[in-house]
Amino acid sequence: MQTAGQTTTLVVGAGVIGTAIALDLQKRGHAVTLIDRNAPGRGASFGNMASIAVTEFMPVSRPSVWLQTPGWLIDPEGPIRVSPRYAPRLVSWFLRFFWAGRPSRMRALEAQGAALCRRALADTQALMDDVGLGADLSQTGCLSLYASESEFAADRERLDMLDRHGFAYQVLDRAALSALEPEIAPVIQKAVLLPDNRTVRDPFALVSRMAEAFAARGGTIRRAAVTGFARAERVTGVTLDDGSTLSADRVVLAAGAFTARLSRLLDEPIPLETERGYHTQIADPGLTLSHSIIWPARAFMVSPTGGGIRVGGTVEMAGLDAPPDWRRAQITVRRARGALPNLRTDGATEWMGHRPAFPDTVPVISASARAPGVFYATGHGHLGLTYAATTARLMGQLIAGQTPDIDLNPFRVDRF
Repeated sequence: MQTAGQTTTLVVGAGVIGTAIALDLQKRGHAVTLIDRNAPGRGASFGNMASIAVTEFMPVSRPSVWLQTPGWLIDPEGPIRVSPRYAPRLVSWFLRFFWAGRPSRMRALEAQGAALCRRALADTQALMDDVGLGADLSQTGCLSLYASESEFAADRERLDMLDRHGFAYQVLDRAALSALEPEIAPVIQKAVLLPDNRTVRDPFALVSRMAEAFAARGGTIRRAAVTGFARAERVTGVTLDDGSTLSADRVVLAAGAFTARLSRLLDEPIPLETERGYHTQIADPGLTLSHSIIWPARAFMVSPTGGGIRVGGTVEMAGLDAPPDWRRAQITVRRARGALPNLRTDGATEWMGHRPAFPDTVPVISASARAPGVFYATGHGHLGLTYAATTARLMGQLIAGQTPDIDLNPFRVDRF
């Protein structure tokens, strides 16, 4: 409930990013309304891979990826698929993608991701403790798997990056790996333990609990779609699909991959695309895992969750409106069986969601450059859950006029 003189803020997007921001601003004394066309957590936050992946900040666009991209694109089961119908709309995005990955920029992009990841685990734990779910963050790490020395050597680039930025890892031989996870197939000869990559028991339950806490503390949740903005010398509110207008001192756009549509309404287009991701949730997998696992050469991940295990991976570029291609989910399950031969999939369910991605793999955490009163928090790619709590803290500091914990200049909306 608003009190006299209290700052009013609208947060558009009730995924893990937007809901975390709403909670942070509420603690800072704002009267906050959280707006989404769906219930909190029903977008990309519902089906992400449940991972706080603090080591996975390597820029996707880099020379080693460029060399492999043509082969991936022509392989129907490759880790990247681009819809032929949608491809013409991606030309500008891919030009920016390759330009972002030029060698002279690599270290700077690494540093920006590392700055967020360095805070992510502690910030996530604090957020989950705050809403009573602290025990739902695992204490085990993630295992990166390799079937050969050549696969391990191909991943050396990532390990060198972790060395540069001081992130912990441990190389395991076959015997040590078997002791940790006996279900992993003998074909896997080596692994790297990433001890600070943790798993959230149920990402959707986390966002739901955050929304419940937000509402219990006086916040308002509105089910509606934003169709426009009220503007004078600054943005003073939003219009909704029911014809009503909500007024506010501040508007935060945290609508994931849909934020690009909102930014265009402000005459501030941003090169934000959806990297469509798929998962398969297996309630009765016939095996137990203590760690999440990734197999870099096969481009999939398996996470133990409260509802069994979740298998996901790959990227599909096909826009926001195309129907799901469930073959993408089936590819990752077949590959997962290569590492987990006892995996059962009876009764599994499949899901597709939209990861919001910028060409340089760096999110926007920024005030608008063209619309005073508007702030952006979007483009977190594969690391939305990882970055959520840290983004919320930084956004709260930015809106409050405080000096953020890290330099936000690299994350500005007009950097493109």
